Amino acid sequence: MNSKKKVVLAFSGGLDTSFCVKYLSEEKGYDVYTAIANTGGFSKPELEKIEQRALELGAVKHATLDIEQEYYEKSIRYMIFGNVLRNGTYPISVSSERIFQAIAIIEYAKQIGADAVAHGSTGAGNDQVRFDLTFQILAPGIEIITPTRDMTLTREYEIEYLRKHGFTADFKKMAYSINKGLWGTSIGGKETLHSEQTLPEEAYPSQITAQGEEHLTISFEQGEISAVNGKPYADKVEAIRAVEAIGSRYGIGRDMHIGDTIIGIKGRVGFEAAAPMLIIAAHKMLEKHTLTKWQLYWKDQVATWYGMFLHEAQYLEPVMRDIEAMLDSSQRNVTGTVELILRPRNYTLVGVDSTYDLMKTDFGEYGEVNKAWTADDVKGFTKILGNQIKIYYNVQKRNKK
Repeated sequence: MNSKKKVVLAFSGGLDTSFCVKYLSEEKGYDVYTAIANTGGFSKPELEKIEQRALELGAVKHATLDIEQEYYEKSIRYMIFGNVLRNGTYPISVSSERIFQAIAIIEYAKQIGADAVAHGSTGAGNDQVRFDLTFQILAPGIEIITPTRDMTLTREYEIEYLRKHGFTADFKKMAYSINKGLWGTSIGGKETLHSEQTLPEEAYPSQITAQGEEHLTISFEQGEISAVNGKPYADKVEAIRAVEAIGSRYGIGRDMHIGDTIIGIKGRVGFEAAAPMLIIAAHKMLEKHTLTKWQLYWKDQVATWYGMFLHEAQYLEPVMRDIEAMLDSSQRNVTGTVELILRPRNYTLVGVDSTYDLMKTDFGEYGEVNKAWTADDVKGFTKILGNQIKIYYNVQKRNKK
């Protein structure tokens, strides 16, 4: 009977998690079960290569957890509903995926009766908190093991350790750390570490291949993307990929995000996110036409909090479900088509076609003609509207005497 303890390792195939497989099995005596939660950032060949590496390293079993549809349903759709851009810039790309990867990993660990769960995060970033907090909440009885963080390991030490234990691979250090996901790609390293510098063209994974202009239409049904250039999409993940394929050729959605990390230091990262930026821009414009002033105002308030909580590992906080309920309700009339013009590195919002367009009314045309009120109505309205301010200035004048 096997008396070894089971550990589930969140495995990406990179150096840190490759080290963890060997270390946990050779030094700690665990049966290591590796798992990768795919939220849309990996192709089938990439997933097969990751599985092969895990087994070569000595994993007892490797699992690929396909959660991209769940990630869309439980996160991306609400980020679209809320037009969520952290600090007005960053669409919470790869960082939002980590929570759902952590949820999938810990649920798998519970499913196979694991004694422990492990990840390869360092002590200098946000991901360690996202993984730890999610694991603690969903499985408080399962131990969390983090060799890379606890041992403060160097890259050279990990490579040498793997070599001594019979595993060699090309762990070539890339100039940039690139994390690709369905909702955008982050690029860190070199220039991102210096406040006065920005990323060069060659640092971005997608290169600009399109010139001139191209018209793009994005259609929404109750806030959710439903068609791209007139082609319907029942699968929203595929619709996002279709927009990304078009927008990335123009280098749209590139920027630098500078913000406050969960651990209290400032963080800076480059990103490219053509689909998120185009979809959010189109969705926001459609909302301006179909929502009332106060719907827009209050939705902006809760969406800001939603994005902050999501970024800072608070997805499981119950208030998130309350905010999602409001966001769901707000989308009932957000149906229509938005046209954009794409150019290298930029785009223009052209216009909106929607049966719920609040500009299409018999009440009047702004700046042109009033149909639902008279000149005397406006005179009376303005007189009453100014009463409070008139009273204030009257009192000020009286007290100066």
